[in-house]
Amino acid sequence: MTMVAAKLIVTLAVSALAVGARMPGPAAAIKMKSAAGGKPVSIADVQGKAGTLVIFTCNHCPFARGWERRIAELANSYSKKGIGVILINANDPAKYPEDDFAGMQARAKQLGLQVPYAMDETSGVARALGASVTPEAFLFDKTGKLAYHGAIDDNHRDPAAVKTHYLKDALDAVLEGHPAPRAETKGIGCGIMFR
Repeated sequence: MTMVAAKLIVTLAVSALAVGARMPGPAAAIKMKSAAGGKPVSIADVQGKAGTLVIFTCNHCPFARGWERRIAELANSYSKKGIGVILINANDPAKYPEDDFAGMQARAKQLGLQVPYAMDETSGVARALGASVTPEAFLFDKTGKLAYHGAIDDNHRDPAAVKTHYLKDALDAVLEGHPAPRAETKGIGCGIMFR
């Protein structure tokens, strides 16, 4: 593994919100500027009757870019099924200019996002949930308990080669009121560049 690849690949921190834990109330109420719609939005604003999906992502990371079309498809599809969805960029754009608000607006438009893509301007929401990589999914059930945490699926490079759809399977289970088949998976991605 090259030094550059070693810097990009980070495993999930042990300080991440535990499966079964409740969504942190103060973090859920933080208003963030949304690139896909423009209005300030919080996790609490998008909570769905069937559950809430929070995905930390960004524009520059090769892992996030590898999964971005699948993330957009899941977000747009499940937001119509009663799952509240918000994508959040907690990176400091001073470290990665591609992750600035204008870049987020362009990416939201390019992907056809129908859900908020919000800028966590203090990285406070990411810290409260214990997010450490992009992309990283936190799926809460209808009672507000964390039902799934981790990766989107098992192959960021090739959608046709995916064997296990971790997040989709968890979303389907939450919609049916069942536990996720795998409540937690190892996330691999670029480390969040906290502010």
